[in-house]
Amino acid sequence: MRTSLVLLAVLTVGPAWAQPAHYPSQPIHIIVSVPAGGGVDTAARLVAEGLRQRLGQPTVVENKGGQAGNLAGEAVFNAAPDGYTLMASQPAPITVNPLLYKSMAFDPTKLTPVAIMTSIPNVLAVRADLPVKSVAEFIAYAKANPGKLNYGSQGTGTTSHLTAELLQGRTGIKLVHVPYKGTAPALNDLIAGHIDLAFNELASTLELHRAGKVRILAVAAAKRSPLAPDIPTMAEAGVPDFESGTWNAITAPPKTPDAVVATLNAAILDTLRSDAVAARLRTLGMQAELLSPAEAGAYIAREAARWAAVIRAANIPAE
Repeated sequence: MRTSLVLLAVLTVGPAWAQPAHYPSQPIHIIVSVPAGGGVDTAARLVAEGLRQRLGQPTVVENKGGQAGNLAGEAVFNAAPDGYTLMASQPAPITVNPLLYKSMAFDPTKLTPVAIMTSIPNVLAVRADLPVKSVAEFIAYAKANPGKLNYGSQGTGTTSHLTAELLQGRTGIKLVHVPYKGTAPALNDLIAGHIDLAFNELASTLELHRAGKVRILAVAAAKRSPLAPDIPTMAEAGVPDFESGTWNAITAPPKTPDAVVATLNAAILDTLRSDAVAARLRTLGMQAELLSPAEAGAYIAREAARWAAVIRAANIPAE
C-alpha cells in the first residue's frame, strides 16, 4: 500500500507542463503574423523549439504577414479550438486593428490569450546618411523640412507606426508614413536609404547600428539599455515621458479549452526560463514576460487601451 501511495504521488506531481489527456497527439502549428525576421519571428521560433522539446510533438512555424497581422489573425480565429493552431503576433492584430480597419474578418477580443513571450523597447533609427546625430538635431531638421521625411513601419496600426504618430503629436513635426509587411522589409529599405527613419525593436536594429548601416538616436524606454549604454533615452534626448516598446504574444482560437491553454502556457514559460533561451534573449535585448494566461489577457487589454488613445489623438482614419 505504501508503494502504491508513493507511485501515486509521483504520478500526481509530474512536470509543470503535464498535459491533459491525449494533448498533444499531433504537430502544433504556430502562424507568425509577420514575414521571417524581426522580434516576433525570433521569439516564435525559440518558443516552437521549446514546445517540441517539452510536449514531444513537432512544432511547425509558418509566416503569414499582411494587413498588420490580420491575415494570420483570421486564420487562427477560424481554426479548430484544439490547441494545434496558435498565433505569434505583434500587438496590432490583437489590440488596435479594430480601430484601424473598417471591416475585419475576425474579432481579436475573442481570441484566447496563451502567453506573452517577450517585450522589448523600440528605438528611433535613421538612415546612416541622414545629416543628424541626435534627437534634437532630428527634430530641428524635420521642422525645417515638414512633410519631406518618411518613416517606415511594420504596418498600419503596429507599435512602430503608432510610436511615430506619438512623436509627431509631442513635437509638432510632420512625417510621411510608409507601411511595410513586417520589420525586415522596413529595415532593408532603411539600410538602402529608401526611407528616412523608423521606430523598430532594439533587437532587430542594434547590430545594424553597430555596423554603421543605420543610426540609432535614442531608446524609447525609461532607462538606457544595458546592451547599448551609450545610447540615450528619448527623455534624456529632450522628449520627456516618451516610452514605447513592443511585445510578442501567443494566442489561440476562441474557446480553446482551459486545460490545453494551461499546458501551453506552462511549457512556454518553462522554455523562457531555460538558461539557453534566457541567454539568447539577453543578446537580443528582449525580456521574457512570465505571465499566466489571465495575466496575459490583462496585459493585452491595457496595451489596447493605451494605444487606442494615441490613435484617437492622431485621428488616424480606418482603412
